[in-house]
Amino acid sequence: MDFDLVRNKRVLVTGGTGFVGSRVVPLLIRAGAQVTLLCRKTSHTENYPSSVRVLRTDLRTSQDFLPALCECDIFIHMAALLFGLGWQDYLRANCGAAENLASMLRAAGDRGPEKVILVSSLAAAGPCDSNEGRVETQPCEPVSAYGWSKVITENIFKAAAGDRLVILRPPIIYGSGDRGLLPVYRGLAKGVGAVPGLGRRFPVSILHVDDMAQAVFLACSDKAHGIYHLSDGDVWSMAEFYQAAASELGVRAHIFHLPLWFMGLTAFASTAFARLLHASIAAGCRAPNWNLDKYRESCQCGWVASNKRICEELDFKPTRNLQSGMQEAIAGYKSFHLL
Repeated sequence: MDFDLVRNKRVLVTGGTGFVGSRVVPLLIRAGAQVTLLCRKTSHTENYPSSVRVLRTDLRTSQDFLPALCECDIFIHMAALLFGLGWQDYLRANCGAAENLASMLRAAGDRGPEKVILVSSLAAAGPCDSNEGRVETQPCEPVSAYGWSKVITENIFKAAAGDRLVILRPPIIYGSGDRGLLPVYRGLAKGVGAVPGLGRRFPVSILHVDDMAQAVFLACSDKAHGIYHLSDGDVWSMAEFYQAAASELGVRAHIFHLPLWFMGLTAFASTAFARLLHASIAAGCRAPNWNLDKYRESCQCGWVASNKRICEELDFKPTRNLQSGMQEAIAGYKSFHLL
């Protein structure tokens, strides 16, 4: 990678303490960028060097970081709600933050960043089961509340940032440090995995978090524009993905293809129980990883994306295949005694 892309650039980042952000920020620092993090009061930033400026704020309601937005050369927005109990959760968190940030981009005008990078999701583009994968020119066909919130967020940013905007749509991102897939790995460690649907392959695109960080870095290039779909270049079934994890865990896993109606019942029960907790004793409880919204995505034919455009235009080159990526992921979980 050409570190001159961001050398001495002032980069303002949201989501810098999250799963993807924890790989992006160190990469920016190594490349010589001057990084400022926008994060919550409760976010842990002690692992970052003192050269990283930290501004604690609320992305949805506060505009106290407008001066930082006006000063930066590149703005990278990665913060997002991945698991919600309903439409309102996603609209409030993802679209609410987008509206607030967009209003500040408009207020900043010519003083604002030269480049705005939004990390969206393949969920905004819609499902696809062809080996060629979904391309950027196809219309958006989201099937979940999360996917719709990403489409709305993209449109909000387009209206405010115009040609300065670069949108990245990753598929399943995996690697050490991800809590979203941790329950799956823990089940596989016990020799059990569940795949949605009987008698179907359910093809998916995947991307290791290190390559996701590479894509964000390349999006800082002057050549980057428009929408880019991401993947490692291969197409996998969910069963193959699970078997790769089981192999790295050193276990023989039994992968069960469960009927969609049964998985729907489990998603309904999980969501209902979480809502009951939220309404009664734990108003701030986190939504479960398996819920009705994720079930809507699991009912589809598959989630395959083409990375052809970003490879050709920005020289994106995935560095990890499924085997090496899973080795890093499982080793990382074990090092923190999570598996």
